[in-house]
Amino acid sequence: MRWGILATGGIAHAFTSDLLVSGFDVRAVASRTTEKAAAFAAEFGIPTAHGSYDALAADPDVDIVYIATPHPQHIEPALKMIAAGKHVLIEKAFTVDAEQAALIGDTA
Repeated sequence: MRWGILATGGIAHAFTSDLLVSGFDVRAVASRTTEKAAAFAAEFGIPTAHGSYDALAADPDVDIVYIATPHPQHIEPALKMIAAGKHVLIEKAFTVDAEQAALIGDTA
């Protein structure tokens, strides 16, 4: 499975470090700006930096996306990645309520 990282905050840094130390293939990162994505990609040796979440969703080299936005913002990118055929791993808290959690589960 080829990983994509969605967002570039502190938890994304820790999780990406853990993936790489464990031998996983991290292929891309996306942020709201190309500059933030490029800096994150350079730090971790990730080959592709996207300046939008849509670009990550369209990336054919990514199979699974770690969603590291603040939890109130998990729902939209999770549904976007699932619609694009990606697997998702969402950091806790999963969503803000049971209705959002059910929607992600039902969509997947």
